[in-house]
Amino acid sequence: MREANRHLLTLAEQLTASYKSIPSLRALLLTGSVAEGEADFYSDIDLILYYEALPTEEALERLRVQNGGSARLWMLGERAEGSVMESYQVRGVECQLTHSTVARWEENMASILEQFTVDTPLHKALAGLLAGRALYGDDLIHRWQAQVKNYPPALAQAMVRHYLNFVPLWALTGRLGPRDSELLQRQMVVENVQHLLGVLAGLNHLYYSTFQFKRMHRFIAQMHLTPRNLAARLDDVLGSEPLHAAPVLKSLIQDTVALMEQQIPEIDTSQVRAQLEREAAPWGPRR
Repeated sequence: MREANRHLLTLAEQLTASYKSIPSLRALLLTGSVAEGEADFYSDIDLILYYEALPTEEALERLRVQNGGSARLWMLGERAEGSVMESYQVRGVECQLTHSTVARWEENMASILEQFTVDTPLHKALAGLLAGRALYGDDLIHRWQAQVKNYPPALAQAMVRHYLNFVPLWALTGRLGPRDSELLQRQMVVENVQHLLGVLAGLNHLYYSTFQFKRMHRFIAQMHLTPRNLAARLDDVLGSEPLHAAPVLKSLIQDTVALMEQQIPEIDTSQVRAQLEREAAPWGPRR
């Protein structure tokens, strides 16, 4: 979809030119599918604008109108917290803009790189920074990218510890099958896959969030430590009935735990090993 990508990149550059008029603007980053060259005719434009101080509401309104924008589709965030998000359309294209102070963004980075916070969509933002394209303020963007590339070992351990938790679907399908529980079983499959990818993200020093997770195959392609045929086996899990998916998922988790034990042996795996050994065992009345 090179034509779509070219069109959206041109529009993003036009928006950038207008926002450069704000004196407190320090940097502007294009993220998402357009920055990665993956856009299609359903894609939107994702821009993150970093300021010394947030522009006034009047300034944002003036630029939206100047850019030929529609009425706002939505607006999120609190100015007092240093970040707001807005969305509007320009010539049929949805443009999502995050306006953040430099100070707030650097606090967000520190929450992951220094405090090792795991369960937050900010991981998606850090991954977006690495894959993003600076349209203004290159030096500042490149400095942040260099910081984020330096993935802390303590974060890797925190990721593994957090996601090393699986529901033993392989021991529950016999019990759940007769109980009209298709939705529950599929939920278990998805949550187990999400946790599996979280463990592997930690092992491979990748930023990962379950929030709006997309492009799984591309994510897996970045990994150097994986179970064999990971992408194909996950496709099998996600495309199958839970009864078939359960043993494939169990095998994947076993392989992932073995990898993890080699790489980070100090993490206790006794609990997950016990879950992997569970088997379905119906009880019977005593005679």
